[in-house]
Amino acid sequence: QVQLVESGGALVQAGGSLRLSCAASGRTFSSYGMGWFRQAPGKQRELVAGITSRLRTNYADSVKGRFSISRDNAKNTVYLQMNSLKPEDTGVYYCNAHIVVVADRTESDYWGQGTQVTVSS
Repeated sequence: QVQLVESGGALVQAGGSLRLSCAASGRTFSSYGMGWFRQAPGKQRELVAGITSRLRTNYADSVKGRFSISRDNAKNTVYLQMNSLKPEDTGVYYCNAHIVVVADRTESDYWGQGTQVTVSS
């Protein structure tokens, strides 16, 4: 079982910045695929950014050039740096760990409890 704890959500004005953190349990964090998702009121949860164990990153088109995902394997932590925030970035941001166990061909997804980001205009 993997536990994920997000922090860093806040109320911020448009144009501002925030950094979200997600601390993960587990001794093999470096092998996890990690991602940030968000869910706005009345909308489906969507992928914002992801980072693989090999440090490959991907971003939603809506955040490219403004958000940056990174990880510190020594601290079992993944970060989401959010700059030039817009009101449409408002939502609950969830940390996700995607774990593949090659030996038994299983994949598992774990989620944090979410952290609220509100961007005022």
